Amino acid sequence: MMVFGPAGGFLPGKQQVFPVDYEADVSQRPLQASLSGDLKSAFDCIDDPYVDVNFVGDVSLKVRMAEVECRHESENVVRFEYKDFKTDVTALFLAVHTGNLTLVRKLLNRGADVNHKLFRGFSMTAAVREGHVEIFEILIKAGASQPCCEEALLEASCHGRGGKFVELLMASDMIRPHIAVHALVTACCRGFIDVVDVLLKCGVNINASARVLLCSSKPSLHTNINCTPLVAAVVSRQVAVVRLLLQGWQKYPIPTGIPEPETFGMGLGRAGADTNIKVQLGAWSWDMGSGDEFRVGAGLAEPYPITWCAVEYFEATGAILQMLLQHISIDTCHNSRTLLHHAVLCGNPAAVKTLLKCGADIEYPFKTTQKNETRPVHMAARLGFPSILRQLIESGCDVNSRTKNNGETAQMICAKYKQEECLRVLTAASADLGSTNSAGQSARSIAESNRWSLGFQQAVLDVIRAGTTPTSSNTSVFSPLMFVAHSGDVAALKALIVREEINLDEQDEKGFSAVMVTAMQGHIEPFRLLVYAGCDVKLTNKAGETAISLSKMNDNSDMFEKVMIEFTLEKGNQNARGFYPLHYAARHGDLHAVKLLVNRGYDVNIPDGDGHTPLMLAAREGNAEMCKVLISHGSCCDFTNTKGETHCRFRESMPKRRRNA
Repeated sequence: MMVFGPAGGFLPGKQQVFPVDYEADVSQRPLQASLSGDLKSAFDCIDDPYVDVNFVGDVSLKVRMAEVECRHESENVVRFEYKDFKTDVTALFLAVHTGNLTLVRKLLNRGADVNHKLFRGFSMTAAVREGHVEIFEILIKAGASQPCCEEALLEASCHGRGGKFVELLMASDMIRPHIAVHALVTACCRGFIDVVDVLLKCGVNINASARVLLCSSKPSLHTNINCTPLVAAVVSRQVAVVRLLLQGWQKYPIPTGIPEPETFGMGLGRAGADTNIKVQLGAWSWDMGSGDEFRVGAGLAEPYPITWCAVEYFEATGAILQMLLQHISIDTCHNSRTLLHHAVLCGNPAAVKTLLKCGADIEYPFKTTQKNETRPVHMAARLGFPSILRQLIESGCDVNSRTKNNGETAQMICAKYKQEECLRVLTAASADLGSTNSAGQSARSIAESNRWSLGFQQAVLDVIRAGTTPTSSNTSVFSPLMFVAHSGDVAALKALIVREEINLDEQDEKGFSAVMVTAMQGHIEPFRLLVYAGCDVKLTNKAGETAISLSKMNDNSDMFEKVMIEFTLEKGNQNARGFYPLHYAARHGDLHAVKLLVNRGYDVNIPDGDGHTPLMLAAREGNAEMCKVLISHGSCCDFTNTKGETHCRFRESMPKRRRNA
C-alpha cells in the first residue's frame, strides 16, 4: 500500500512526499516481536490485514553450529556452539527457532509457508537443529515438502537429533533412498549412534555409499569421498558405530508406519555391513620391484581392504581393528604385504601390538618381483621406528634374520640408514654384531663406509654402559672389549670388565690386546682400569710390541709408567708384569718409591730391556741423592751392560758439583 498527499492538491515548495511501503513496515514488526518473545505484540501485528506472514527480513540470530573436531587416534567428536549471524528469516522461521509453539500455530493458521526456504534452511530445519520435537511434528503435518523433509533429515544427522525426529521423517514417505544413505554415512562419521540406530531400524541400506567429508588429524585427511557407512565410521574412529554396523539390524523390528526395507535397502538382507570392500584412502604407495615406499598423500594410493584402512586410521584402543579381524583374515595380503607390514610402514606401535596380539605372523616376508624378501623387523630398522622394534622383539622376532638378496640383518640396515636408536634397541636385544652380509661387511664396517662411525660407536657404548654386553659370534669381526678399548670410554669399560664372559687378554688377528690398544691410543684411564683388572702387560703382538713399548709412542708415555709403578706399589707384584718399576722410580727421582721397592726385595742391579740398571738411569738424570741411595743398597758401580756402558759414563754427564756424591 502506497500513501500520498491529499488528492488533487499541491504542496508548498521545499515539501516533498515519499512513498511509504506500509506492508513491508508492518510485516517487519512480527519479526522483532517474535525475536523478543513478545506474544501480545506479535499477535497484534499478525492480525493486521496488511501483514505478510511470509515476509523475509534481516535479524541477528544465534544459530547452533556443529563442528567436527579430530583428536589424533581418538574418535572424532562434534563440538556444538552458538554463533551470531545476521541472516534472512520469516516470522515462522523465528518462532520455530525460538521454540514458540503458540506463535507457530498462529502463523500457520494465518497461512505461513512451511516450505519457504531461507539461507539457514527451512523452518523444519530450524526445528531439528534446535531440538523442538512438538513443533517439528506440527510442521510435518502442515504439509512439509520432500526437499523440506530431506534437508531436515540431513540436519538431524549433522546435529545428532535421532529418535522421534528421524522416525517421523522416515515415516513421512518423503525421503529418497540416496538421501537416507547420505544421512546414515554422515551420522556414522560424527558418531551419532542413536541416529544410526534409527536409520538402520528403518531399513536404510547399510552397504550403500554417499559422498561425504572425511576428516582425520593423524594421518592428516580432509577430503570428500564416496564411501560406505562402515568406512566413514572406521576413518572417524567411531567404535560404537562400527560395532553396530558389523552387527547389522537383524535384531530390530521394523517400527509401525515405516516402509519396508526394500524402499531404502534395495533388496538388502538382514546382515551386518559388508567388510569385503576396498577403499581409496591410503597415503602410501610402493614399487613392487624394489619394495621402496612412496608417501603420495591420503586418498591418492591404490585402493586397499577395510582392515588396512583401520590400521592406517588406527583407533587408540585397537577395538575397531579387532572387530574387523573377526570378519577378515589377519593373513590377507595386499600387493604381497600383510597388515603387519602396513602397520610398521605407518609407524604405529599400538597397531603393531594389536596385530601381534591377534596372531599376525611376525616373520612373514614381503616379496618383491626382484626376488628380494624383507621382514617386519627389517622395515622397522630401515624406517627408524625403535618402539615398533621393541614390540617385535618382545613378541619373539628373529633379530638376526636376513634379507634374501644381500643377506643384511636389521643391525646392518640400521648402520646403512643411520638409525641410531634402532641400533641401540637391537644391540640391547642381543643381535649379532659379529655377522656379515653376502659382501662380507659387518654392521660396523657398513657404518664406517657410510661415514657414521661416531653414531654407531655411541649407540653400542650406550648399551654397554647400561649393563648389556653386545653379542658377537665372531670376535675377529666385532669384539666388545676391543671396541671399547679403541673408544677409550671409561664408563663402558668399567661395565664390561666385570663380566665373567669377557677375556681381558683377548688378542685380535694382529695380536693386539685391549691394554695394548689403550696404550697405543693414549687412553690413560682405560689403561689404568685394565691393568688393575689384571690384564697381562707382558703380552706381545705379532710385531713383538708390548703395551709399555706401545705407550712410548705417545707424548704422555710417562703417565703410563706412573700407572704401572702405582700398581706395583699397591699390589706388591715382584714381576710387575714385565714392567721395571725400580728403574722408573730411579729415573724420576722418587726416593720414597725406590726405598719401598728395595725393601720389598727388588734387585737394584737388574737391567731393564735396554740394558740399563737403576743406578745408570739415576746417573743419567744427574740425581746424586738417588745414586747415593742405590749404592747404599748394593747397587754395583762397575756393572757393564751389553753395550759396554757403565754408570761412570752416565756419571760424566752429571754437573761437577754433584759428581763427588
